[in-house]
Amino acid sequence: MAGSRQEATEVMKVLWAPWRMAYITHSRKPAACSIFCAKARGHRDAANLLLHRGQHGFVMMNLFPYNSGHLMIAPYAHVGRLESLSDEHTLDLMKLITLSLRVLRAEIKPEGFNIGVNLGRVSGAGIAAHLHVHIVPRWNGDTNFMPLFAETRVIPEHLRTTYRKLRARFHTVTAGNRRSSRKRSTKRPL
Repeated sequence: MAGSRQEATEVMKVLWAPWRMAYITHSRKPAACSIFCAKARGHRDAANLLLHRGQHGFVMMNLFPYNSGHLMIAPYAHVGRLESLSDEHTLDLMKLITLSLRVLRAEIKPEGFNIGVNLGRVSGAGIAAHLHVHIVPRWNGDTNFMPLFAETRVIPEHLRTTYRKLRARFHTVTAGNRRSSRKRSTKRPL
């Protein structure tokens, strides 16, 4: 038995993933709301991976994504429960989700999406005090053995590269939406 263990150790490969240390050290900190409240209040959108600001909420990239293009949509209001949002804020959140889906489909062309909200720490919410929605783009074959055996995800594109692409697409899509709504509002009824 000891011999087989030694043989396995000799053939085991090492994958160096120094970027994982940021996740490990960050995940040990208490889950304060600084990720949403402070970043939304700030004026460093690119540094904070903030892609789009809506009337009552915003869209940002996840610093520790499950997949390329993993987004988080959050209201500016510091609430931990969906039912704590007003109807107006809930509608704006849904509009931001829809806008994000349009942007992701146009720019990175995923084959599907996982969209979810974890309400409460027991459900898996890392930051339970501030409601947020995850959108994870998916492609056929995007899962592999790495998360299971090495506790490592393989993200094929650098976050900053994805950020630049998505930020530009958000601007293009929202500019087109503004032009379309102006055209509709200037038409006179017959």
